[in-house]
Amino acid sequence: MNKIAQFIKTKRKEAGLTQEEFAMRSGLGLRFVRELEQGKETVRMDKVNTALAMFNMEAVPGRKEGGN
Repeated sequence: MNKIAQFIKTKRKEAGLTQEEFAMRSGLGLRFVRELEQGKETVRMDKVNTALAMFNMEAVPGRKEGGN
């Protein structure tokens, strides 16, 4: 599982939300939330950022951990 998928899943569970509740609150589809948490590589970055925004986070395209 990739780091974003793990982060979302962990934070969602810490917030006490089911995937369905998270999807409704974030305005994302349940299918997208499931695919995101499973680490699907072809998810849309704008939707990833919508999910991350629920936890005051944002993905930065092209930046890798430990990179410059």
